[in-house]
Amino acid sequence: MTMTPENVIAMAKENKVKVVDIRFMDFPGVWQHFSVPISELDVSTFEDGYGFDGSSIRGWQPINASDMLVIPDPATARMDPFFADPTLVLIGNIADPITREPYSRDPRHIAQKAEAYLRSTGIGDTAFIGPEAEFFIFDNVQFESRSNSAFYEVDSVEGIWNSGRDEMPNQAYKPRHKEAYFPVPPMDKFQDLRSEMMLTLQDLGIVVECQHHEVATAGQSEIDMRFAPLLQMGDQMVWFKYVLKNVAYKHGHTVTFMPKPLFEDNGSGMHTHLSIWKDGTPLFAGDKYAGVSQEALWAIGGILKHCSAVCAFTNPTTNSYKRLVPGFEAPVNLAYSSRNRSAAVRIPMYSASPKAKRIEFRTPDPSCNGYLAFSAVLMAALDGIENKIDPGSPLDKDIYGLPPEELAEIPSAPGSLPEALAALKADHEFLLKGDVFTPDVIEKWISYKTTKEVNAVNLRPHPHEFFLYFDI
Repeated sequence: MTMTPENVIAMAKENKVKVVDIRFMDFPGVWQHFSVPISELDVSTFEDGYGFDGSSIRGWQPINASDMLVIPDPATARMDPFFADPTLVLIGNIADPITREPYSRDPRHIAQKAEAYLRSTGIGDTAFIGPEAEFFIFDNVQFESRSNSAFYEVDSVEGIWNSGRDEMPNQAYKPRHKEAYFPVPPMDKFQDLRSEMMLTLQDLGIVVECQHHEVATAGQSEIDMRFAPLLQMGDQMVWFKYVLKNVAYKHGHTVTFMPKPLFEDNGSGMHTHLSIWKDGTPLFAGDKYAGVSQEALWAIGGILKHCSAVCAFTNPTTNSYKRLVPGFEAPVNLAYSSRNRSAAVRIPMYSASPKAKRIEFRTPDPSCNGYLAFSAVLMAALDGIENKIDPGSPLDKDIYGLPPEELAEIPSAPGSLPEALAALKADHEFLLKGDVFTPDVIEKWISYKTTKEVNAVNLRPHPHEFFLYFDI
């Protein structure tokens, strides 16, 4: 049933709601909120919206044009599973209070435009997205960054580094580096916690396919949502992160989607599955390589061609590139394969069903803003289909067994955030189609990431530099 404002009011009454929580995504990708009493919600609210200070939101308005509106979307109504008082959550769209025009830097609006552009091309009517977001569950996290000192320390009862700690008693069963995929308890300490996360998501109407421990020590995990249309999955991703963090917090743990919090163990990726459908028919099923269609191969061609630019959105942190390092298992090779997991694009072979045919972009990580990342991936795929971009031959060989001269012919994903941002600056015309990403979005993203993150990291001494250079 499509929710109307009237349905939302009835839902609020049925659940004896006292508080309405209005939420939206900021530019970098953190969910924001404010609350109003239920008396401040009526049918007109879904047109009038609520005012707020846009200059206080990262990457948005200047102080002299700070007033903005958030207009709740009735289709997003859900009950919050954590607040003490019955609270109705509504995700909103951002608009200018004078013109009422949607705000160009609202990530959710960009996702809406990406779906609209897909329909306008005639190629398809629905883009299904299925992200596999990995994360770490830690027991304690401490960090500090000052002018004269810097440190971080993470800890976990599962961490192999605690095998000799006096825990009175230390019961061992701590998974070794790269060996935590996926033994049963007591080696796996977080089965019940992940199940609570999974069931909480299910209670919110988010379909989950599985949960499990991941490869790294210290609680690395994965929970997979079933694929959904792009905008819906963007909404689900913000709920996903919110639920996982709050369930962990309730039990004295903390969750991070930072891609590479541990040295010498696997980082957290977010393999992202994409399929395009038209009139209920999957566009990517066919008789070409690995059972996919020509359109799927062209879509792969578009993703591979634009991968470096897309990484500015799918791998948007300096830490992302601690995971994307050539020579390891990270999917940095700009090639495709049906089985080779070091290729940037894989064609899953678990099922021969045409409905299951999809492409899996393995490079992204879960630090991304889902609305922006999913939209960028779709736009690259559509550019590939529209321009019939040949992805070349598949890479079915063992990457690590290739001679250096053959390996040198395989291009790689960016090695740093500055490289990805430079690629985006040079290659973003495909994102501007249909006014999906606007020039001000591209320019602000590059400037924000450069000044607030790249420069901030580059200007600071790294603790390991003292280890390497202090005695020079």
